[in-house]
Amino acid sequence: MRRAAAMLHIEPYLDRKPKELSGGQRQRVAMGRAIVRNPKAFLFDEPLSNLDAKLRGQVRAEIKALSQELKTTMVFVTHDQIEAMTMADRIVVLQNGTVQQYDTPEAVYERPSNQFVAGFIGSPTMNFFPVEMRGDVGVLAEGGMQVALDHESRARLHKVGKAVLGVRPEHFAVTPEASDAMPVAVKLVEPLGSDTLIHFDLAGASAIARIDPALRPKVGDRLGLRPQAGKVHLFDRQDGRALT
Repeated sequence: MRRAAAMLHIEPYLDRKPKELSGGQRQRVAMGRAIVRNPKAFLFDEPLSNLDAKLRGQVRAEIKALSQELKTTMVFVTHDQIEAMTMADRIVVLQNGTVQQYDTPEAVYERPSNQFVAGFIGSPTMNFFPVEMRGDVGVLAEGGMQVALDHESRARLHKVGKAVLGVRPEHFAVTPEASDAMPVAVKLVEPLGSDTLIHFDLAGASAIARIDPALRPKVGDRLGLRPQAGKVHLFDRQDGRALT
């Protein structure tokens, strides 16, 4: 028991009753009860959901450090994709009880198997736009605006004719309003310090881009955006599977 308490940094609180403990301390006590049983696997069912943001980050780090020290399998159930990305060695993405993808966090982020996974992993969520091939050019289905696609994406779209284009907010490049840039009007600005989120409408859909805060955008400004080469995703319009 003492070893488990030391690992969880709760030795000073062993003589306290549960009502005298904070939320984070109670979570550590619950983990300690599991540790002293020396199980072959741990199951955490949304253990951080009732904690405030600061404490959630602290306990999240402690659980990850604990898994590295104990070297015991841990199954962590969460609806928070940030928790999944930061804590997991492998992620299982479920929808209605069906496995959509099982892979490393990096692979799930970079190569989502379908549109559901792509929209679930990442914050803010991935932007989606219907696109189609017109001649040798990819265009947004609504409005017919040309989309600057890399050679591989253009080839994939050419095979199917129509698809759903997915672009993460962090994978938009800001360019002058040239022929290959999509002109957008800034509707809302969210400064985050390290970067800035801008909200805009494109092809009848609301979208978000993560840009350099040094640009200091303002509501009403017009910017030219283009997807970064090699960072776009294409999905089948019918079943949402990734087009590879």
